[in-house]
Amino acid sequence: MNTGRCCSNYTRSNFLRSAAAKAGSGLPGIEPGMPVPAGTGLTRRGFIAGAAGLAVAVYAAGKTPLPLFEDGIAEAAQSDRILVSIFLDGGADTLSLLAPVGHSRYHDLRPVLALDESEGTPFSEDPSLHWHPSAAAIAQLHSEGKVTVFPAVGYDGANQSHFTSRHFWEVGELETDTRTGWMGRYIDLAGSDNNPLQGLSLSNTLAPALATHDKPVAAVEGVTDYDLWSWTDAPVSDEMFKSFKRMGSMKSESPALRDSRKAIRATNIIRESLESFGDFESPVTYPDARLGQQLSGLAALLGAGMPLHCVSVSADGAYDTHSDQKQEFDGAVKATSDSILAFQRDLEARGLQDRVLMQVWSEFGRRPEENGSAGTDHGAAGVAMIIGSKARGQMVGEFPGLVNLDEDDNLRHTSDFRAMYCSLLEDWFGHDAAPIIPGAANFARPVLLK
Repeated sequence: MNTGRCCSNYTRSNFLRSAAAKAGSGLPGIEPGMPVPAGTGLTRRGFIAGAAGLAVAVYAAGKTPLPLFEDGIAEAAQSDRILVSIFLDGGADTLSLLAPVGHSRYHDLRPVLALDESEGTPFSEDPSLHWHPSAAAIAQLHSEGKVTVFPAVGYDGANQSHFTSRHFWEVGELETDTRTGWMGRYIDLAGSDNNPLQGLSLSNTLAPALATHDKPVAAVEGVTDYDLWSWTDAPVSDEMFKSFKRMGSMKSESPALRDSRKAIRATNIIRESLESFGDFESPVTYPDARLGQQLSGLAALLGAGMPLHCVSVSADGAYDTHSDQKQEFDGAVKATSDSILAFQRDLEARGLQDRVLMQVWSEFGRRPEENGSAGTDHGAAGVAMIIGSKARGQMVGEFPGLVNLDEDDNLRHTSDFRAMYCSLLEDWFGHDAAPIIPGAANFARPVLLK
């Protein structure tokens, strides 16, 4: 991320999240009124990996009956459906991803950033919009009926703080004091006491949307070339890890030691589960991008029958494009789009395409009018997508146009992100949204699946 082109609110947000993710470290008092991230204060036990800088952390490990953990791995529940949440960090520009080239005000509002009508792929459901040329891979999936687009998704009274708006999306409500994520609350109700992989954050910290109250979830930076770091080499390191495993099986009357041993054992089990994935062969070629590497490993995990249920990952690039937007945006969109297409093709090659759905989102969109630095500032309505073979492939909510903007001259939303969550919970996971999304009864359910 080039912080020189990002606003201070964005970089402070990342700093706050980084600190908050470490149990016991507290929150720096930088910006009064900011919400505490969901998951802050959860028990975290981690082991740092070697040169690749990978880590595994089992959250809520003290509540995990580890003698049953092996069963959770073995019972991979092949009928389970998986949701992969892909975050476009920083506020992705809706009006570049789906450029309104057919709207009269577009070129007046964006004399530098506007696409020409000859650029990009026309959006079949609304020809006044064109896919950005760098999003050609997603345009391809859309042409196959595998992408459901929300062209203007948001909520009433849009908050233009990265930190606060992202928090709303993560917890599934417009409250700043919520401490569990929307997917985490689903796992609390429908998940297992013995399977930390049911909620997997592909990061070195827990994704707040996966923060649970008491069910275990995990964070892993990546699954390729995974191993725990050791000062020694084999065969000594092999014996050391066997000792870890034995130590994790010991009984103790001390709650602190018992929790530590459970965490050690859980971490070693995950190590044993993932250590072989450095040698897997993907049936498709992924782009040379971080997201591509993470998704290729994720597909391998799914192909091996790992009991994953909710997965969170951040896309390549930073979308807080206040200046020189084209320089950062084009490359980030291409890396993300190409990685998503490769992941879909990988799932199809493995016969897993009917079990996996992707949700692509960002905390808000950008302002319709570009600024004086060839960039865009914080806006309101943004874009979201549901991608997969089971996606209905039909637009949800219309594009609101550029004439009737909101009171802040931002794009109005025509769909609510909480309605999307309700449909995902009920239609994809088959679980009532009411106990998970506050006020769920107030949202009309969009049809997301075929």
